[in-house]
Amino acid sequence: MLKNILKVFAVLLMLSGVVWALQGLNILPGTFMRGDPQWIINGAITALVGAGLFWFSNRK
Repeated sequence: MLKNILKVFAVLLMLSGVVWALQGLNILPGTFMRGDPQWIINGAITALVGAGLFWFSNRK
């Protein structure tokens, strides 16, 4: 059950990271993040942390 919770959390992290990065790239409309290069970095880091957590939760 803990692995499933980790997987859901990891997917949410990845999705939010992608949204942040796309807003930083000025592709998605949004809030104060739009067009700010710092959010590209923050989003990429968040998405990578989510991917690592997903990978870790899939290990046997």
